Amino acid sequence: MGIDPVSEAKKIEKEIITWRRDFHMHPELGYEEERTSKIVEEHLRGWGYSIKRVGAGIIAEIGDGEKTIALRADMDALPIQEENDVSYKSKIPGKMHACGHDAHTAMLLGAGKIIAEHVEEFNGRVRLIFQPAEEGGNGAVKMIEGGALEGVDAIFGFHVWMDLPSGLIGIREGPFLAGAGIFGGKVIGKGGHGASPHETVDPIPITAEAILALQTVTSRNVPPIETGVVSVTSIHGGTAFNVIPEEVEFKGTFRFFKPEIGELIQSRMREILEGVTKAHGAKYEISIEELTPPTINSKEMVDFARSVAQKYGLRYGDVPPTMGAEDFSFYLQKIPGAFLALGIYNDEKGIVHPHHHPKFDVDEDVLYLGTAMEVALALEFLR
Repeated sequence: MGIDPVSEAKKIEKEIITWRRDFHMHPELGYEEERTSKIVEEHLRGWGYSIKRVGAGIIAEIGDGEKTIALRADMDALPIQEENDVSYKSKIPGKMHACGHDAHTAMLLGAGKIIAEHVEEFNGRVRLIFQPAEEGGNGAVKMIEGGALEGVDAIFGFHVWMDLPSGLIGIREGPFLAGAGIFGGKVIGKGGHGASPHETVDPIPITAEAILALQTVTSRNVPPIETGVVSVTSIHGGTAFNVIPEEVEFKGTFRFFKPEIGELIQSRMREILEGVTKAHGAKYEISIEELTPPTINSKEMVDFARSVAQKYGLRYGDVPPTMGAEDFSFYLQKIPGAFLALGIYNDEKGIVHPHHHPKFDVDEDVLYLGTAMEVALALEFLR
């Protein structure tokens, strides 16, 4: 009898939860994950992995053979003040694991332990990627530049998922998470007295008009069967009740699944700002940066993941696409792979708050299933 990933993961369930709680209590923001990576590295070295550090990130490898599979976890937290009243509450003011990366790290660490204990059953190399700075820092790019994908045949990642019932593994073919970009700029007018608006070029109504016009990008320019988002999320202008300001600053995000839609959104944003400001005798500045491409799972690897889940009796199903973004997409631009979800929604336990919420939490009782799936993917891919 060979290794059973599910029973092996169940054996170390308490360890996985303990690791997760420790990481949760000591959250670290992007590129600051020194404590987390130190703990991970010490465990992996002790289990026989070769280690390469890439800043705060870790590339660990074990085994020998022709094929190599990579498994990835992100480690960074968010600048959010935790509001949960739990024994493992964040000890760092203003920082919190509000997206589940603590769980991702713990699950993959558990997989690393099981793989090391049964390495003779893996007919190839297993590479573990513990990545910093997923939350807007594009840590995946740094890991790729550091050699994370060299010689790798396929890659898989996991994300705990509040939109799925606890314990269900979500598997989706094709676009799963959106591409994301950020924009920021200003409308520049002519300031003056609030009682004499005719003597000014008031940037406030001009900015308001531009923002309303930006909503037509998705409603009137993006084809109805496609998906796009433009959200202005911050506006700053003016300091006094009787002073019309010289300028108004704004910033926001745009999302898309197809690159051509992302390009359309960017060109229309520039055209709208050009037209609206010119019509009112104002000027504008705009910077637009595409941060993350869409996360697109390959059909081959999705079919493989489904077959693995079925073989080991793990519950799985489809997971709807989301306009959220993930820099796992950079790995999938280079090699075949799939980004999977592990449902953690549990109404009975009160685990209902969305990602990035100050009361976000995970159903720890299902984390071993993520570990089991990671081990099973490696075991079956290397057969």
